[in-house]
Amino acid sequence: MNFEFTELGHDEFAFIWKEEGDLKAEITWTQMANVMVIEHTYVDQSLRNQGIAKKLLDEAANYARQKNYKMEPVCTYAAVAFERYSDYEDVKVKA
Repeated sequence: MNFEFTELGHDEFAFIWKEEGDLKAEITWTQMANVMVIEHTYVDQSLRNQGIAKKLLDEAANYARQKNYKMEPVCTYAAVAFERYSDYEDVKVKA
């Protein structure tokens, strides 16, 4: 599984996984200065419950760490994962 960093538009980015041209999974965000606003996480129905969404979020978090960014989870999956796992404390936007 290889997630590809993709620029979707002005200040909009994603990590995407495709197989044979078909979208299998993605996480998308809008870049606002040094904050990645995580807006959407998608995993193909046939691949759900295999930890792929967490791997996408991990990839985005590692990207944030490399760039010294913070993350604000807006999508439901990311918001729940930020509450459930302590893995993201270092990149979470503090209120």
